[in-house]
Amino acid sequence: MDAPGGFFFEGPEKSAPAKSWSLEDLARASSMSRSTFAQRFRDTVGTSPLAYLIDWRMLLAQRALHTRDTRIGALAFTLGYSSESAFSSAFKKHLGESPLAYRTRLTKNR
Repeated sequence: MDAPGGFFFEGPEKSAPAKSWSLEDLARASSMSRSTFAQRFRDTVGTSPLAYLIDWRMLLAQRALHTRDTRIGALAFTLGYSSESAFSSAFKKHLGESPLAYRTRLTKNR
């Protein structure tokens, strides 16, 4: 996957938001040391690799919640959260409302 700043990941990790990524995993996938990867990533993207991962997961969640048939529990596991509760808490912290409230607001405004 070509990531921002020209980072390149090969293999199954190229679309694996559910993987429990660590900084070491990300650095290894890009053939860099942890410190080099973290610094380059931050310099290029403007945020830490793990903050970027959370942003990516939340973007995928927002897209999935545009349809009424997306089950929030299933979505949580698809995105790498250990429970629906953990996902809902992260979503609310990131976006200021629960996944259900977000979906309800979107579908009401159509």
